[in-house]
Amino acid sequence: MRFALPWRTAGVVALTLALATGCGSAESGEQPAEAAATRTFAADNGEVTIPADPKRVVATGYAVPVLIEADAALVGISTWKRGLSMMAEEDLATYESLEKVAGETAAETNYEAIAKVKPDLIIIGVPKPAQADLDLDRLRSIAPVAVIGPTTPSAWRELSQRQTDAAGRSANYDAAKTAYEKKAAELKAKYQDALAGLKFGHVGAYGDIADGVFQREFGGSWGTNIAVDAGLTYYGEVKEKTGGAGDVSEYPSIEELPKSLGEADAITYSVEADGTPNEAVKYVLDSELWKGLPAVKAGKVFPIRYTEAATYASAMKTLDAIDQALAPLATS
Repeated sequence: MRFALPWRTAGVVALTLALATGCGSAESGEQPAEAAATRTFAADNGEVTIPADPKRVVATGYAVPVLIEADAALVGISTWKRGLSMMAEEDLATYESLEKVAGETAAETNYEAIAKVKPDLIIIGVPKPAQADLDLDRLRSIAPVAVIGPTTPSAWRELSQRQTDAAGRSANYDAAKTAYEKKAAELKAKYQDALAGLKFGHVGAYGDIADGVFQREFGGSWGTNIAVDAGLTYYGEVKEKTGGAGDVSEYPSIEELPKSLGEADAITYSVEADGTPNEAVKYVLDSELWKGLPAVKAGKVFPIRYTEAATYASAMKTLDAIDQALAPLATS
């Protein structure tokens, strides 16, 4: 993903997401005066006994932006460079102030640093393939570990709900979800007439120029799932579902561009926070085959920023970007 190619394949997913953990149990040698209340939590790694009200949380991967926004009691996090452009100023300040106990990949986990911040709960927000690079037994020796990792791109909604629940911040999640859904509904109503009957296609940010392929994203993928909430309809589906992001995106050769997107009435494509396409997307936009697509000839192509949003707060910025991109439709 640049996000280091997170959802291109199950194996690629493992490229990004660093771990987090903390300590504060046996290694500290300290005995609490009174045992804290606990509860049983259903995590990806089974039924885990965790604090009912965690006071010192370490977060990793996708749990990092979620728990910062939810004002969780964080004492350590993995780095999350890919999402900094989507953070609110206050959240960015919190991110920068927190102890970094892991890097961008699971292999960059610093177990000693985790133990040093003495967590009472470790929430691991990394995909299953990346967990192979983690020493979960070592983490469990520091504090209870709740693995709550991503599956498909659109699953960030359920993922963030579970992560905030584990951290004891469900009320904050509910407020963010309500605000997002209200804004998405307003946007859907605003463009209802303009979008009626339009079949969209999407060019994603994770194509591979060296292999001569581009990323075609369908509904439920990174570049499309928030747009769907705003009323856009993406047609088609992958030829063969391979699990995870492989269920909602594929990588045709550039020669297949007319076949892949030739039926689209309109096309969206992912761009950086500053509005410029990365090299993989530019590769498509510079192609003569792209210029010959019906949607391109009709002028119905729309760049969208912040397509990697994975929290309700960051997805609000995506909705704003979609509104900005679709503005020409409202006046046409």
